[in-house]
Amino acid sequence: MRFLVTGGAGFIGSAVVRRLIGDTAHDVLVVDKLTYAGNLESLAPVAGSGRYSFLKADIGDFDAMCGAMSRFAPDVVMNLAAESHVDRSINGPGDFIQTNIVGTFQLLQAARAYWKDLPKERADAFRFHHISTDEVFGSLGATGLFEETTPYAPTSPYSASKAAADHLARAWMHTFGLPTLVTNCSNNYGPYHFPEKLIPLMILNALEEKPLPVYGKGDNIRDWLYVDDHADALLLVAERGRPGESYNVGGRNERSNIEVVRTICALVDEFAPSRNGPRARLITHVADRPGHDMRYAIDATKIETELGWRAKHDFDSGLRETVRWYLDNETWWSRVRSGVYRGERLGLGI
Repeated sequence: MRFLVTGGAGFIGSAVVRRLIGDTAHDVLVVDKLTYAGNLESLAPVAGSGRYSFLKADIGDFDAMCGAMSRFAPDVVMNLAAESHVDRSINGPGDFIQTNIVGTFQLLQAARAYWKDLPKERADAFRFHHISTDEVFGSLGATGLFEETTPYAPTSPYSASKAAADHLARAWMHTFGLPTLVTNCSNNYGPYHFPEKLIPLMILNALEEKPLPVYGKGDNIRDWLYVDDHADALLLVAERGRPGESYNVGGRNERSNIEVVRTICALVDEFAPSRNGPRARLITHVADRPGHDMRYAIDATKIETELGWRAKHDFDSGLRETVRWYLDNETWWSRVRSGVYRGERLGLGI
């Protein structure tokens, strides 16, 4: 099969591409406009393959997307291109509206135009797979899980923009017949993660013995999903999912933020002991971000029972692998940190 993967130089997208090239016989075209979070070095392990190609382009450029589909002739379009950081959406929501909503609209239009001209057999097999987040469902209380039928209740500019994009993908199936799929995932973590997000930021700050800022009391809870497990799920949905369906992808690994940070401190202490004492001394509680959702948790029963997917990593094993990767790959993260992002506080709404 031929996969066109938008946002393929990002964190989750690059994991999908590495899996496609490394473990399947599929051909891949990565489309990415290489904003601050796009990094071709994350694709270096597979960039030499004859089944890999790259196009620098914006999904909001309808003509460019039409041209890419016409030339590459994909069987699957996987849309992972998105502005994805809640804190950045508070500081600058405009980019999120433009990429996540308008960009998804243009990509859907280009896919629809391409799909309409396919021979019937190829048109029937074509899939547009839109990748989204559990944050579209809003915030949970102390109990309960997000299911595919949970009503949408986004609370940040980021989650609102992703909710809109999800609705567009479903509408293009219902109204125009374009065979779309939507997946909503819990918080991802793992290698090649841009260091503005909680886990990589805490790992690197702990390694460099900088303060470890924890919002509020640190009791906000997230369901953590190892990125390679997510990549496996996405490929399974693209190949075997039913058009028009949604699938929730979660790791069943709920942890409070303060638990995550303390575990990271212990692992960094184990791998790189400090003469100054345990890294937990660096934890600093800071003012919470505006509108911080309390708890997310995914019910992954549907993808587990219908498609046979299971997360292979529990949180402890996945986090250990992640910390080890960052300690072993300073070249990758030092280049990221030397330029676009240096670990400063985002999401203050100014």
